[in-house]
Amino acid sequence: MKLPYPVYLLKCANGKHVMGYSVNVRNRLKAHRRGEVSFTKDKLPVALLHLSLFANKQKAYDFERYLKSGSGCAFRNKRLL
Repeated sequence: MKLPYPVYLLKCANGKHVMGYSVNVRNRLKAHRRGEVSFTKDKLPVALLHLSLFANKQKAYDFERYLKSGSGCAFRNKRLL
């Protein structure tokens, strides 16, 4: 069985949202929380708001890219927050 491919949504202390994709989401979240990720290191603490799992790696990547688009931001604000 294939492992799911996760796309995560974080909320930073300054109210901004961060979307990401990682094969190992636990390690990636730990890195965010320890300040090892350049985009979030000055926006700590971060909180996990949503996690979507995909069976297909390309679909996970495409969903992450969509969430970062204009219409994806609207979808995120209406459906995931």
